[in-house]
Amino acid sequence: MSASRAARLLGWFSIALGLVELVAPGTLKRKIGIPGPKGVVSAFGLREIGAGVGILRSDRPVRMVWGRVAGDLADLFTLMPAMARSNPNRATASAALAFVLAATAIDLYVALQGDEGDE
Repeated sequence: MSASRAARLLGWFSIALGLVELVAPGTLKRKIGIPGPKGVVSAFGLREIGAGVGILRSDRPVRMVWGRVAGDLADLFTLMPAMARSNPNRATASAALAFVLAATAIDLYVALQGDEGDE
């Protein structure tokens, strides 16, 4: 699969994930045990949708995947407090952390491919 095609698939994935975060921020927050207001999850949803739209509308979609990488880092830092032993939902938080780490690896792999014509 070309890097450009992979980037566009990541764009659609971002939009889908962002919609989930917008529709059910409280549920996600409770199930994972993320501290803070549910507005943070909603904001992350908007960020995901923005990243997805940016990727899909770009003539250089692979370059735009770096926006997802930056968002992944924010997600990882937000999930770290949920890994506390005191979190009764720590197992779910661990699964969420593993998911974000996998997404980060994929995003990095695609972003490092560069768009055709990049020097």
